[in-house]
This record gives sequence, structure tokens and C-alpha cells, in this order.
Amino acid sequence: MMTRVIFASFISALAASVLTAWWLQPSTFEAHGLAVAQDRGARFKSTPYSEEDEANQPKVKPIYMADGLTPEEAVNIAVYQAANRSVVNITTKAVQSGRFSLLELQSEGSGSGSIIDKAGHVLTNNHVVEGATQISVTLYSGESFDATIVGADPVNDIAILKLEAPEDQLYPVEFGDSRKLRAGMRVFALGNPFGLERTLTTGIISNLNRSLQIHGNRTIRSIIQIDAAINPGNSGGPLLDAHGKLIGINTAIATTSGQSAGVGFAIPVNLVTRVVPQLLAYGKVVRPEVGITKVFETEKGLLIAQMKPGGPAERAGLRGPKVVRARRGPFISESVDRAAADRIMAVDGRKISTADDFLGYVEDKKPGDVVRLTIVRDGQEIEVPLTLTTTDPLGERTP
Repeated sequence: MMTRVIFASFISALAASVLTAWWLQPSTFEAHGLAVAQDRGARFKSTPYSEEDEANQPKVKPIYMADGLTPEEAVNIAVYQAANRSVVNITTKAVQSGRFSLLELQSEGSGSGSIIDKAGHVLTNNHVVEGATQISVTLYSGESFDATIVGADPVNDIAILKLEAPEDQLYPVEFGDSRKLRAGMRVFALGNPFGLERTLTTGIISNLNRSLQIHGNRTIRSIIQIDAAINPGNSGGPLLDAHGKLIGINTAIATTSGQSAGVGFAIPVNLVTRVVPQLLAYGKVVRPEVGITKVFETEKGLLIAQMKPGGPAERAGLRGPKVVRARRGPFISESVDRAAADRIMAVDGRKISTADDFLGYVEDKKPGDVVRLTIVRDGQEIEVPLTLTTTDPLGERTP
């Protein structure tokens, strides 16, 4: 009896072992989409993917316009068609004296510009035409006209030319608003690099509010940085937005080779709109004068070093360095006490830390405007109202 029980148990255990071994085969797990431990790792297999499943997947189709263009291509073409006739090619000639001789040498230059009205005024960079004795402007039609400089602002590198051309050949560019610009926006540069007329390059706004030293120690603020390729000959040409509107003037590239290095700069159009009316009316920019001719930059503000005698600052009661005289026997010595001078901390409540900040704020004002200077005098902080004037006459330009 005991032998039968043991034999029955053995048969049951054997059957269970065979059934378990069959169930644990990898093919069984794979059929159920389960994991199988193998070589100390795990192998996963999902439900087989058939051709029928692939055929049922939604297809992603490229988007084209009615004429076969992609939306990006359509924008590029629309911008070019809207603005290319407004772009001009500027060539100049200048006479330079030879360095080691009495001979006069003739040099040539080239640049770009934009037509801004039907009267034949052209917007460009001052450095494109500065010192030129002869200026020629070529329109989109290929016809060239002599041009003259109407007005120039070397500080902001802006100039206006005038040419006599039929109105039906003049297509003014449409002005945009540089206050609405954002880093990452798409931009288009139009110009004549290396004399190749009306060439279009594209890119984005890399950043805003850059500063660029253009003329001497003066700096243009709020410069637009772009990555659109610009090269020699692009200077003075328009920077456009995706609507074909003028948002800047291409003016400089950061490069060690003299050619495009991927970093370009453009003067914002809102600065242009402030300057151009004065260039058309007076031939120059009439800037307000504060009457302070020299300052020392310190960590605690601008220390007045020199003022114009009888100027606005002196009339407002501001103080410069104090001259101290002392007698030593028959001699009288003089020394300058700079610490006695007023230190400018702010203008109209706006903190000032550099001379360029100070001049930049003042130049946004007009002659006759009153600004309030926050100064420190004898350790006390006080406010002094100052009325801006100008040394330049405001009369209309004569023909």
C-alpha cells in the first residue's frame, strides 16, 4: 500500500515538472507578450507589427501652397517682391592725398540704401558716403543717377541722399516699428554685397539692445544683432521683417576677416525715424546741450570735471572742481579740489553710471526741455532743474 502511494506521488511530481518546463519555454512567453529572463538580462517583445498595421498609420504630408511653395518659401518670396525695388546700389568716388607724395589718389566705394519717398530721398549709412566727391545711385531698373548728400548724422551713422529720378521709378520702403522686435524673430537683409545687386539673405534676431561704437567714443544704443549674412556692400541696406517692413539699417559685421562671420548689426528704425526729419529739415541733427563738457566716471556717479562758461549747467547752479589758491612767500600756487564738484547720480529719477548713459538720455530730449538732475553736494543729495539749450541754429535749410 505504501509503495503505491509513493509511486503515485512520484508520477504526480514528474507530470508537474514536465508541465512547468513546457510553460516556461520562451516561445510561450513571447506568444503572450511577456518578458523572458535570458543571459542575466531581460528581453521584451511586443505584439508583432504587421504591414497592415503600417498601412493603417496616418501619413504626414508636406504642406505646400497652391503653386508648390512651402509656407517659408512663400514668405521669403513675398518679402523680396515687396521690398527689392526699394533697394538701391550706391557707388562713390573720393579723392585722397598720397601718403608719401603730392599726388591725389582716387578711391571708390560701394554700399546700399533704401528709397524713403517719391521725392527721391535715399536712406543709407553715413560711412558709405562720408568724404565722397561723387555719388551714383543705381535703381532696380538698372538706371543710374547722380546723388547729393542732403544731411548726415555721423554720431548715429545715418545719412540721407537726394537724386532726381522719375516718380514712377521710385518705390519707397515701408517703415516698421523696432519696439515690437523680439529675439528669435525672422529677419531679411537686402543689399548689394560685393556689388551683387538686391541680394537677399535670411536669419533671425540674435539679440536686442546691443551697443556698438560707431564714431569716436560715441556709442549707438539699442542696436539689433542678427545672424543673417551681411558682407561689404550691405552697409546702408534695409533689414526687413516678415511683412517686408523696414526695421533697421544693416551697418556692421563682427569679423576678423572683413567678411560675414555670422554676427551682424543693424541700426533700429525707430532711431532712424527720430533722426531723418531733422536731416531733411536742417541737414544735421540739432542736439540739446547740457553745458557739461567733461566728467569723471566713478562708482558713485559722474563727477563734474568741466563746464561751459555761461552754459545751461552753470546757469542752473551746478558746481565743478574748486580752484584753491595759496600764497607761499612771493609765489601763489593753485590746486584743483575735485571733491568739491557736484556728482550726478540720476537724471529725471533714472540712475546714471556712465557718460554715455547721461548723453544718451539727454539726446532723446529737445532744446528747451527741462531735466531734473539728482546730485550729491557736500554729502547731501539734492535735485537741480536744468533747461537744455542748443548752440546750433534751428533755421530751415536753404536750397
